[in-house]
Amino acid sequence: MDTTQPSGILSPAVTAFTGQLEIDEGRTVAHFQWLLQQGCDALVVFGTTSEANSLSVTERTSFLEYAVSNGIDPRKLLPGTGCCSLPDSVVLSKHAIGLGCPGVLMLPPFYYKAVSDEGLFRYFANLIERVGDDRLRIYLYHIPPVSQVGISFELIERLTTEFPGVVIGIKDSSGDWEHTRQLIDRFAPGGFRVFPGNEMHLLPALRAGGKGCISAFANINPALLQEVFQKWQKPEAESLQEEVERQGRVARKYPLIPALKAILAESRKDPEWENMRPPLVALSSARREGLLAELGTGR
Repeated sequence: MDTTQPSGILSPAVTAFTGQLEIDEGRTVAHFQWLLQQGCDALVVFGTTSEANSLSVTERTSFLEYAVSNGIDPRKLLPGTGCCSLPDSVVLSKHAIGLGCPGVLMLPPFYYKAVSDEGLFRYFANLIERVGDDRLRIYLYHIPPVSQVGISFELIERLTTEFPGVVIGIKDSSGDWEHTRQLIDRFAPGGFRVFPGNEMHLLPALRAGGKGCISAFANINPALLQEVFQKWQKPEAESLQEEVERQGRVARKYPLIPALKAILAESRKDPEWENMRPPLVALSSARREGLLAELGTGR
């Protein structure tokens, strides 16, 4: 078993922005520290929830260096490095591995739709060759509701066969438990690491052989998710998972990233947390109040 690779609760950590829409490095790193203290086993930096595709390559590399130089252990970071541009993905992946991160999370190139598995295979194969580092470990990122470009079972089979020990896992954000279950059944026995991208599937994934979850919800209540992870074989696991699902359903009634930032702004009494880069916008005051009331009352 590769103990250098993360398991358990991973948060795709949100990014704080200043009023001028620059990365607020201090606030973001403080949030990283809080997440790790509250029960996250590792962090995905530059995931969907991080507003990664609103950030430039330079911003991503500069901030990652800032985080590591300000006390965030690179072994606890799984940076998102998948871009539409192959050279951008190569730069980001080389940089992350060079800083000591154990792996990278990679979207497929997502601008062109209805692309073939052959085209996607060539993209990943070229990336691996160009990075040219034996330390490279890739987690695929399957999020067709957003990217509209999926990662098929056949493509996973080919990548893991051609690049054993390099393509080692997946974040499944299909939102479809049956798809996640099939991924675990088909690939986990060979050591492939499957993480659902939805906290709703945490307990069933653990029972089936998944490694944990990579969930946006971990930005606001990582301790609850960690409790499910620690107690998944105990009787109280069901009731803990029910509370995860209650809170998750409330948050997902709203645009998720603005909702998470509204919750952080309220819990920290820090309205700057509601800043985000366009085209995303903060919740209206009425929607924010509705979200906070519903989360707090247990409805």
